[in-house]
Amino acid sequence: MIVPQTRLLLWVSVVVLPFAALAALVSETAVLASLLIVGVIVLALLDAALAQSSLEGISVELPQVVRLAKDRDGAIEVQVKNEKQRAKRLRLGLPLPREIYSPDEDLWTTLPAGSRLSRLAWPCTPLKRGNYPLERCYLEAGSPWGLWAVRALRPARAEIRVYPNLLTERKGVAALFLNRGQFGAHAQRQIGKGRDFEKLRDYVHGDSFEDVHWKATAKRGRPVTKVFQIERTQEVYVVIDASRLSARTMESRESKVESRKPVSEGLPSIPDPRPSTTALERFITAALILGLAAEQQGDLFGLLTFGDKVQKFVRAKNGKAHYAACRDSIYALQPQTVTPDFDELCSFIRLRLRRRALVVFLTSLDDPLLAESFARNMDLICRQHLILVNMVQPPGVRPVFSDPNVASLDEVYQHLGGHVLWHKLRELEKILQRRGVRFSLLDNEKLSAQLVTQYINVKQRQLI
Repeated sequence: MIVPQTRLLLWVSVVVLPFAALAALVSETAVLASLLIVGVIVLALLDAALAQSSLEGISVELPQVVRLAKDRDGAIEVQVKNEKQRAKRLRLGLPLPREIYSPDEDLWTTLPAGSRLSRLAWPCTPLKRGNYPLERCYLEAGSPWGLWAVRALRPARAEIRVYPNLLTERKGVAALFLNRGQFGAHAQRQIGKGRDFEKLRDYVHGDSFEDVHWKATAKRGRPVTKVFQIERTQEVYVVIDASRLSARTMESRESKVESRKPVSEGLPSIPDPRPSTTALERFITAALILGLAAEQQGDLFGLLTFGDKVQKFVRAKNGKAHYAACRDSIYALQPQTVTPDFDELCSFIRLRLRRRALVVFLTSLDDPLLAESFARNMDLICRQHLILVNMVQPPGVRPVFSDPNVASLDEVYQHLGGHVLWHKLRELEKILQRRGVRFSLLDNEKLSAQLVTQYINVKQRQLI
């Protein structure tokens, strides 16, 4: 595609139009005016013919995978190949999706002579977590005399992966990741009996009768005691609800931001088009933070996501490569308009998780029917695993007399509605407690910190 430039329009306005008008008014100047007009047209056509080769040998390559974090400034590395190695001024354009903000709609660059490969960084800031493919890019170069601009479409494939922003959440649990001197949380030797069988030895005075191995005692003819050791690598699974219950919007510090910072001095601020934070967004961030905590403590970390069926299952392991696999499995997870199926979920956990593990549920149980189904299915797994059920506390769910600032009758009825829901959740907590399942209402802004605190308490008390 070829388009006229400002220089061509200037020549037309200065030469072609005035002399055409002059030839129409004064017949004696018609020959001279025609020669000048034809000369401009010939030069424009010749420049257009030479411009057809302006983009020959020029191609664009993007990284196969671009990893960015939500709401954090990043850049996309663009490589421009110049096979002819001629100096050229080039204009590039990337069709970025609306969820990825960039201060530049296009970028101008100069390809140096004698260089086959040039690199430049395209600044951008992701506004929403997810997966965004790029299929093409746009190029523009000027003609030799600057009268025309040649535009072309080039294939340039890239996959932009926008991960959750863990920087803000990690500030709330910074002590866990600060491993320096006497500060921070350290993986320490635990004192206790443990549950993993280690060996058999002869009975020593003071050993408990429950530790006596009676079959070995009968076989050897003398008392034999079982010796246990502390579990060194325990399994921690986070179960994330990706059904309609997790699609609810939640108040957070991010959703209260009304505008973004200006790109540079003198430019107006850009409105922030990000939607309100959903419960699933908070669940994913908290799960990844808990994975970092488990890695810090030397445990095995796994993930399971579900809706009306089990969607993703990552078996518990450790290491940086495994954490990256867990992150890649849930970074593009979106809530679905389906009802969660706790029957299939608990059956799956019962069949696939043979070893005792800490299973942390992140869901919402303020629906009475779903809460009843969840409590009934806990009988399948509560005897084998340690279950922690966590739910973000809905706004206004509190005892009726907990807020002294009530000014109208409407607020009284609102508090009564919140009290009824709070009472039902407390009844659910007692029902689950009788099954050995712990139910907690966590604060939205402190979800990650409170989740890590629960895990550390379980480790310290050796409940797994």
